[in-house]
Amino acid sequence: MTNLLLLIPVALILGALGLAAFLWSLRSGQFDDLDGAANRILFDDDDRPRQG
Repeated sequence: MTNLLLLIPVALILGALGLAAFLWSLRSGQFDDLDGAANRILFDDDDRPRQG
């Protein structure tokens, strides 16, 4: 029973921290361009000739 008195507040604090981190990432624009990073690997934007 005493374990629950410790684990419940710890779980609530960790949940609140996770929610705060998620909301911070939404506000800072982490999820704005989901397709850009996925398609960036398909295109070669290197216009310089290779040396060697």
